Amino acid sequence: MTAGRARQKRRSGKEKQVAEDRPGLAARVTAARLLAAIIDKHTALDALTDQEHGHPQFLALEQRDRALVRATLVTALRFRGTISALIAARLQRPLPANARTLEHVLHVAAAQMLFLDVPDSAAVDLAVSHAAGDPRTARFASLVNAVLREIGRRKDRALPAALARSIDAPDWFVERLEGAYGKDRTARILAIHRQEPPTDFTMKSDPQGWAKKLGGVVLPNGSVRVGRLAAPVPELPGYAEGTWWVQDIAASLPARLLGNVDGLRVLDLCAAPGGKTAQLAAAGAKVTAVDLSASRLRRLKSNLDRLGLDAEIVEANALSYSPTAPFDAVLLDAPCSSTGTVRRHPDVPWTKTPDDIAKLAGLQRRLLDHAITLVKQGGRLVFANCSIDPLEGEDLAEAFLGERTDAALDPIRPDEAPGIAGFVAERGWLRTTPDALVLPEAELSGCDGFFAMRLVRKR
Repeated sequence: MTAGRARQKRRSGKEKQVAEDRPGLAARVTAARLLAAIIDKHTALDALTDQEHGHPQFLALEQRDRALVRATLVTALRFRGTISALIAARLQRPLPANARTLEHVLHVAAAQMLFLDVPDSAAVDLAVSHAAGDPRTARFASLVNAVLREIGRRKDRALPAALARSIDAPDWFVERLEGAYGKDRTARILAIHRQEPPTDFTMKSDPQGWAKKLGGVVLPNGSVRVGRLAAPVPELPGYAEGTWWVQDIAASLPARLLGNVDGLRVLDLCAAPGGKTAQLAAAGAKVTAVDLSASRLRRLKSNLDRLGLDAEIVEANALSYSPTAPFDAVLLDAPCSSTGTVRRHPDVPWTKTPDDIAKLAGLQRRLLDHAITLVKQGGRLVFANCSIDPLEGEDLAEAFLGERTDAALDPIRPDEAPGIAGFVAERGWLRTTPDALVLPEAELSGCDGFFAMRLVRKR
């Protein structure tokens, strides 16, 4: 064992002992540890908090504490700029550059005090105990106490002011948004990123009836949107019967762009977890769902079984997948930076970089170059992803169309499918942004950011 790993093991042991000594502290210690993994090591929040394969420290918690940890992390990330500003204003000098653990302890406690239903006294007390029990932060325990108590005393006035002047996103992310959408629209996007997203359901039938049962509204495309869920998704009416599946309105649009697929052989590339596969199968297509991940395909199969739908499932690399015959239509929902889903995944701006976006755009182009060869002459291909960065959308589309002679843009018409009129760009492709869907109920507004382009194979 290396010296570094030995030190880490000793620290983990001490943290565990401290957590065991104080009820409720284990969740706070875990939240700070996972926040460090997200911010310092760019590890995805969903991977760390997966209920089966998450971080061992997370899986060791009771279910209620797991829920608290995830809520704390989502909040700390969603309001990271605001929290940083409030902490900095209460420090006589900036934290030492090597005091990252201390910063995470403060952010976890502040997130709970400012935005969650955790009493200030409990949040402060547990944060001080956490700091005192970790040799990396023990000498700062009194500082933790002073800063957090000051935040608690003044939060009623200080929080609104901090929210008004802070930006809850890293500089690189804001700069790219402003370059693509301008300052005003960027401000609207960043504002909606602060809001907890509603949940959209794609229905097999009777959206009006299910909207009443679930306490939601019917969106222009026929999806049902619900604000605060009455129960966890698996416990909602209609789940066990396979009546619906969760799918943001924007994610539901690309499959519709293939038109009438009843009886057609349709390839769904990068298919898991299967929302679009389900759409295509429900519309009567003979679907082949391809994905590289065996575990994600198991989830896709489970979803289809619950819904009573069927598809051929193939574990394969989409870059090299070679069927025996071309398909009537292909849907490629390509891996991307997920910058269109920040409202649901607030870790994205803090775990991705401009270099990541460039690499993913390169992968998408390679996937698209191969995917067009898998559709028959005269057949349609829809390319889509959940990024709002033009490098993965408009720029990629223009480059592809300018370099390939075997495919042509098949412009999307605003009237060809319900709910898409406001999202069709002049060039003939689809672009949604998080601020794009405005509803009378402000808390129900917004959608994921998506790009989609439809092509037809010429030869």
